[in-house]
Amino acid sequence: MELKGLRGELTLPLFSHSMTDKSSAPPGAGKPSSRGAKFTNTFAALQHRNYRLWFIGQLTSLVGTWMQNVAQPWLVYEMTKSPFYLGLVSFAAAIPTLTLSLWAGVIVDRVPKQRLLLITQIVLMLNAFALAADFFLGWIQPWHIVISALINGIAQAFDAPARLSFTIDLVGRDDLMNAIALNSAMFNIARILGPSLAGIVLALVGAGWCFLLNGASFLAVIGGLVLMHFPRFIPKPRADSHLAQLREGLSYIRHNETVRSLILLIAISNVFAMGYSALLPAFARDVLHAGEIGLGLMSACIGAGALTGALVLASLGHFQHKGMLLTAGNLLLPLMVLAFAFSTWLPLSLAILIGAGLGFMTQNATANTLIQTTVPDHLRGRVMSVYTLVFMGFFPIGSLIAGTVAQNFGIPLGAAFGGAIALAFSLFLLAAAPNIRRLA
Repeated sequence: MELKGLRGELTLPLFSHSMTDKSSAPPGAGKPSSRGAKFTNTFAALQHRNYRLWFIGQLTSLVGTWMQNVAQPWLVYEMTKSPFYLGLVSFAAAIPTLTLSLWAGVIVDRVPKQRLLLITQIVLMLNAFALAADFFLGWIQPWHIVISALINGIAQAFDAPARLSFTIDLVGRDDLMNAIALNSAMFNIARILGPSLAGIVLALVGAGWCFLLNGASFLAVIGGLVLMHFPRFIPKPRADSHLAQLREGLSYIRHNETVRSLILLIAISNVFAMGYSALLPAFARDVLHAGEIGLGLMSACIGAGALTGALVLASLGHFQHKGMLLTAGNLLLPLMVLAFAFSTWLPLSLAILIGAGLGFMTQNATANTLIQTTVPDHLRGRVMSVYTLVFMGFFPIGSLIAGTVAQNFGIPLGAAFGGAIALAFSLFLLAAAPNIRRLA
């Protein structure tokens, strides 16, 4: 997700205005300049000016977001000593995604995505600043964090489908698969840098500075969006209602066996396999006895594994057997969750979390690519809103389940319970779904 560390020879000017439209790209995507030949296939999307602006801005913003993602649950657990409360905060963030994402997809298909993303990023920035002020003034309470998570969830319900469907506007169809993989790499570079910084900041000056730095980081992506150039957006006239448009998107998913199976796979994985991540503060404090620095290292190791997976996928953009990658990731993730649940040695846990990150990214980036290259453009926002619903909205449900099991039966069983169910479902789907077998 960032230029630094990806490749030393990426020397294109970051804000060059010399690019012209690509014949196969939508307006605004831009054609690579003659210097683009210096890029390897792994970084092809970075030849597009708008995508470079997006990449740099999002990378900066996501580093701040990951700092808050580490600091917020740590602060909650420090204040409450309750694994259940960890799940509750994640669940609060999911409520808007569960209730608003489908309608957000209709809006995404009807309004300029650039403008919608500007609004959501400004809301997220102001919410981070408000949480920082609450901390520094000494007023903060656990329920304040729940409310802040709820506000973030409302913004994310509109931001996520807009962001996912915005990628094709930035690079065009030819480089779409590469851009999706680089988006994943961007996310996970931030997942390495953000938690590492958060662990240090938490230990030295406290959670409030993580919230403040997160708020400031949104200025980068807001600036990048303002600098992008797109033709004037003219929505296609629609005589049908918003409800009819929503039904059209859902009907497409219901009748497309591949898209339906992929979304179901992601849904189960995020409900069960990913519940362990909400318990990381509890593992760091009470199982591995690693403290704030250990929590940052664990989150960073997940990011390192996911980054590795994302860069491998970016280099395999033309690999024909993507179903094999999907199946490998879908099995690796729950196996690593089960191994992590019963590890009591920090170095071993860190190594296992690298494998978990690799499995997570291989599964989800491949599924995202397969869905995006299948769905028609006029339904992209609505289909990706359903993907957002299961990818983001279902994860906190799993966090709540994991927190409840951990509260009653112990922290390791809270993680192992979801991992076992996700593994069983992965094996069942592979055996029972003909289209998944064909992909594999």
